[in-house]
Amino acid sequence: MTDINGERRARAAGGVLVAATVAAGLMAGAFYVFACAVMPALARSGDRVYVDVMRDINDVIQNPVFLLFFMGALALAGLAGWQSRGLPGSRWIWAGAAAYALAFLVTVVGNVPLNDALARPGDPAALRERFEDPWVAWNVVRAVLSTLATACLAAGLTTRGRRPARSAPRTPQRPTAPHGTPHPTGH
Repeated sequence: MTDINGERRARAAGGVLVAATVAAGLMAGAFYVFACAVMPALARSGDRVYVDVMRDINDVIQNPVFLLFFMGALALAGLAGWQSRGLPGSRWIWAGAAAYALAFLVTVVGNVPLNDALARPGDPAALRERFEDPWVAWNVVRAVLSTLATACLAAGLTTRGRRPARSAPRTPQRPTAPHGTPHPTGH
């Protein structure tokens, strides 16, 4: 008899894991784009432009879509880990959840306070001096952690559905003589 509720739960858990993987991947991509394009481009700007653009980015990025994926990746990865207890790939899923939790923590403890300090009034050169290098460094850390999280969740996704292989039924073998022909006595 098929366990229909068990199959539904397994499909739902698989959906949560796929959503966690996609959300973590989107966040890794966002942090990656900042690391290899946005921040190097802004580094070419004067202090006033640099501060104004970063302030605008920090305002605009706090939108429902970004926050849904930023926080959703954390919640979904944790839920996927919990749902995977005892299943193949669960260690990968938990590793991905832990890596994304660290990326989230780096953002909250490292990048957000720097964003808040940049939003305060002050001399653009002084604001940039205190902001740029630490923010870029923390962003690289969260980009690497988010990428690691995505890779681990994807590994968990690929191993999740695997079941131990069943061995084929064994048929008794007749003993063979040293030259490969069946032994005449059968023993």
